[in-house]
Amino acid sequence: MPKNDAFDFPQDLRDAQLALLETRAAYEQYATTLPWSAEPMPGWKSDKQLHSHYISAKPDSPGYTEEQAAEVARFQARLVELSITVSTHPYWSTLGEDVVAARMALKHAHEQPAEA
Repeated sequence: MPKNDAFDFPQDLRDAQLALLETRAAYEQYATTLPWSAEPMPGWKSDKQLHSHYISAKPDSPGYTEEQAAEVARFQARLVELSITVSTHPYWSTLGEDVVAARMALKHAHEQPAEA
């Protein structure tokens, strides 16, 4: 598989990919602060698992507030926008059979400084 420097990614494509990675990480971090269910749901507790002392349980979920739901929708819309920007970038049409290798390399392009 070619290394990242085997491809001359345009800066706007590199920027969009980095924004996609950063937005996904921010969304995943935000999601850890949310209730376990978007809608109000009663909690539950299961029976003890066979050959284990583990008992699965969830507290009642109040559901998302309007602000939380709006923030989730904002993150999701931004992720879709960035995904489309990256996946439909004109750069991909300039490649032959290396598109898959280039796409994989782009995911790590932020780990190297852009060539001047």
